[in-house]
Amino acid sequence: MSREILRTKTFVADAANFIVDLARKALAERNEFRIALSGGNTPRPVYTELARIGRDLPWEKTLITFGDERCVPPDDEQSNYHMACQALFMPANVPEKSVMQMRGEIDPQIAAQEYQDGVDLLATQRGEQIYRHDLILLGLGDDGHTASLFPGTAALEEIIRRVVANFVPKLNTWRLTFTLPLINHARHVCFLVNAAKHADLIERVLKGDLKYPASRVNPDLGKLTWILGEN
Repeated sequence: MSREILRTKTFVADAANFIVDLARKALAERNEFRIALSGGNTPRPVYTELARIGRDLPWEKTLITFGDERCVPPDDEQSNYHMACQALFMPANVPEKSVMQMRGEIDPQIAAQEYQDGVDLLATQRGEQIYRHDLILLGLGDDGHTASLFPGTAALEEIIRRVVANFVPKLNTWRLTFTLPLINHARHVCFLVNAAKHADLIERVLKGDLKYPASRVNPDLGKLTWILGEN
């Protein structure tokens, strides 16, 4: 694994350009671009900018998945899918067939298995044992969680399944999430983080403190980039 840390005062523009550059590279090499989106407030303006500068991307050759999802309906304000629809899919006219939605509105165990089956089918169709994303976008929570891999939760120790329903005691709720075997199989993983908000935590994660789930993100044969927005 190679790691790159980009500290920037033009976070939104740099993050959006980073995604577009990777998309063009993947499309040129393999004629498709496989990206997993993250949720939360930090990536929303990045997706808005991506929709603006990526209007000429062949979105029909893009496969968009989600690294995690809240167990809510797709029109709920808390839904990662809902946020991505507003910020990216509708403004960029992304075809519905290019988006693989996590169904947060149904039983979490069924939704997780359904999503893993979908990801596994994509892999089988491409002659892969595990589906390999070109880019997985991740965020960083105050407790060091990423995707919905929270400290002390069962999903963090999963070594076989690629998508699971993860109960988060501190939130008293279920989440759907990619597991580390799927995340670490990506060609490229990128953390989009507000450095001012998480300065001390970022340093501990970068030093490899395994108390924080984000520290366990180490793409086996891929690259890891941190884009850190600074004031």
